[in-house]
Amino acid sequence: MNRKACLAVVFTGFSALALADADNAVTEMDTADLLNMQVISTRKKSQVTSASKKAEYVSNAPSAVFVIGNDDIKRAGVTSVPEALRLAPGVDVARVSSSKWAVSIRGFNGIFANKLLVMIDGRSVYNPGFSGVYWDAQDVMLEDVERIEVIRGPAATLWGANAVNGVINIISKRAEDTSGGLLAGGGGTLETGFGALRYGKQLGEDSYGRVYVKGFQREGLGQVEGFAASADNWDKQQGGFRIDSRLSGRDEWTLQGDLYRSQLSQNALLPVLSSPYQQSLIENFSASGANILSRLRHTFSTSAEYSLQFYYDHSERGNHSFAKQSLDTLDVDFQNSFAIGERQNAIWGVGYRANLDEFSDSPLIQPTRLKRDTHLFTAFVQDEIMLVDDKLWLTLGSKFEHNSYSGFEGQPTARLMWAPTLEQRVWAAFSRAVRTPSRADHDIRFLNGVIPTDTLPVEVVLSGNPSFRAEDVLSYELGYRFAWASQASLDLTAFYNDYDNLTAYRAGTLLPIATPVAHLLQPVTATNLGQAHTYGFEAAAVWQMADWWRWDANYSLLKTEFGAFVGLAQQTSPQHNLSLRAAINPTERVSLDFWLRYTGPRSVVGNGAGNQLRQLNGRATFDTRLAWKVLPSLELSVVGQNLLDEGRLEYIDESGIIQPGGVSRGVYGKLELRF
Repeated sequence: MNRKACLAVVFTGFSALALADADNAVTEMDTADLLNMQVISTRKKSQVTSASKKAEYVSNAPSAVFVIGNDDIKRAGVTSVPEALRLAPGVDVARVSSSKWAVSIRGFNGIFANKLLVMIDGRSVYNPGFSGVYWDAQDVMLEDVERIEVIRGPAATLWGANAVNGVINIISKRAEDTSGGLLAGGGGTLETGFGALRYGKQLGEDSYGRVYVKGFQREGLGQVEGFAASADNWDKQQGGFRIDSRLSGRDEWTLQGDLYRSQLSQNALLPVLSSPYQQSLIENFSASGANILSRLRHTFSTSAEYSLQFYYDHSERGNHSFAKQSLDTLDVDFQNSFAIGERQNAIWGVGYRANLDEFSDSPLIQPTRLKRDTHLFTAFVQDEIMLVDDKLWLTLGSKFEHNSYSGFEGQPTARLMWAPTLEQRVWAAFSRAVRTPSRADHDIRFLNGVIPTDTLPVEVVLSGNPSFRAEDVLSYELGYRFAWASQASLDLTAFYNDYDNLTAYRAGTLLPIATPVAHLLQPVTATNLGQAHTYGFEAAAVWQMADWWRWDANYSLLKTEFGAFVGLAQQTSPQHNLSLRAAINPTERVSLDFWLRYTGPRSVVGNGAGNQLRQLNGRATFDTRLAWKVLPSLELSVVGQNLLDEGRLEYIDESGIIQPGGVSRGVYGKLELRF
């Protein structure tokens, strides 16, 4: 796949649509909208457009759900999905370089964080190679995102393995809601240049389609004292389409796809066996991919429906120090929901996923086998029972899976919700979730570093373990929600998580090696001896102080206690995260936004094979955005980012290989034209 092919596909789609006039006004949400926004992730239901279809609302979800709406994304001035996730409580986002982020929920963060399930329109982007997410590959046209649903805590009963600490589902707008044209573009200091073009049109009586193309170029982050220059410039091109069609009064069909190609740079500090035992290497490599998804939904009645979804995803990462990798994923999912009498609503489903991946050898990574095919078979069932009329509900369910690494896994949940008044909800939940092993856990050797000694250098190599089992967590949650008319709301969640069988490393016996130079080999093998406990609470509040002024605030407290870890040091996420936003509309055409954030100190693993912990200070960040709607179809805006400090170090790659950059102050301007 190359850049010309990407643009050809997108512009072919554009040529298929004739010009039409439409004006998609951005709908601003008040407190009531935030409370009553439809949620599909908590029950794995798709959004329904028929007025007779019963919807699930945030206020009625017995789990810790937060919704980031399109207007939130726009007014925050963010330009990427990870930056948008800073809007949600309990989500830890730290930028490592221009193209790399560490993102997690309720702890265990890292650029290879492995306890978070991320989806785009129901398509999993969780990489089975290392049980994490390549955030540089997860891009969408933010103007066409309807909302981002963030579920904090286990959601494995419906979504399956790896939804251990949470689920993020990025949901795009229906094609029907994006008729007409949209041209957006701009540039600035860090955001050197970016642009997007989308056009949508009615294709038939009940069919709508859209196509888009976008791209950007970003400067590398600044150099941080004590590290080599990050050298992390990044540019990307992406395009895609979506078609939504009502085949009949009971059937809806969606077809969508994307393709992308990006050029990335990074400064890798590679371990070597000669003094100074590290070698700096500027690497330039490409990443590309394509996906297609089809979904059919049939409605039997207002309380019964089924859906069948299929997707195929292909991705490639060019040859660099972390090895060349290609991955093909095929996924089929069927689910059926129906009512049982007047008090029960049941949902069940089955699924199958095949992952076909291939690695190459690299200076850092040596797979025991270059190719591996894995298979995942799933089934789930869940029943919601109304125990007391419109007052008390009990939800019971479980996911049953069989994967190629650890075999059979069960992931049950029990949830209780009580509505003492119309404005209040109290809920409690108990869940079990697992993180299934990955290629890295089973059959990959990783050169972690070289330690100089008075005699011979010691080469530290982390090795996978074919006997490695799934990590698991038992989670206990308690939540409370309150809404006061349309002026204010409060959402509180407390949690306690008990982790077992976590990854821990056991050092083996030192082995003398004669080639390529005399040195000692320190093998370190992955085991399931790790344990940990996390607990804390999260709070989110909204206050509509006036018709033209809204406050959004959230706070998260996280405590982490590690148990029997062996070998490598364990980094911790910040205990405190605070966010305060003000959205002000001084006039009908002018909007002004302020966003103040604070992230507490964190410990990270420093560079080198010694894996010493390094403390990073807490940081405060301030962003602002000013927008002027010159015409109903034209808006100009200017955004200031990270205005409180210069060259802030947010995170260090836990492998110690990729050199981090300092997040600097930045400003960019943007034009958005609808036609």
